Amino acid sequence: MPNYLAGYPEPLQAQAQALLASGRAGEVLNERYPQTNSLRTDSDLRDYVGALKSRFMRNAPVIAKVAYDTKLQVMKHALGTHTTVRRVQGSQLKTKHEIRVASVFKEMPHDFLTMIVTHELAHLKISEHDKAFYQLCTHIEPRYHQLEFDCRLYLSHQALML
Repeated sequence: MPNYLAGYPEPLQAQAQALLASGRAGEVLNERYPQTNSLRTDSDLRDYVGALKSRFMRNAPVIAKVAYDTKLQVMKHALGTHTTVRRVQGSQLKTKHEIRVASVFKEMPHDFLTMIVTHELAHLKISEHDKAFYQLCTHIEPRYHQLEFDCRLYLSHQALML
């Protein structure tokens, strides 16, 4: 089973493991995040990402494509990707930004989708996972760190259910 909680402090991991072992993780997370994701199509996702971008990151580069991606593997720790595609067109270098979100988020609570979209939007401005990156994430979504942890706990719970 993948360890989605690696990197967190040991006491926090121990609490999460105890919750998982008790079989109550799903119940606790469902109570905390009752709103299911209603964004089922790429078009809905694109509109949602566009609204967040225009609200928090007006000066960020244009996003050429936003889509759910069935090929992203949660098991390989890819929940979403931000890619930059550069092409030479004549004497100019054209840059296109794409955001892809693992299709597993169609079935997850809406707040977890918000977390992954926030993460990928922050990559439009900051490529590294540094302090400035996480400050931008918490500017867009103040609960970012809690959502990220709970999403990892949710994924750990799902992995146990398989």
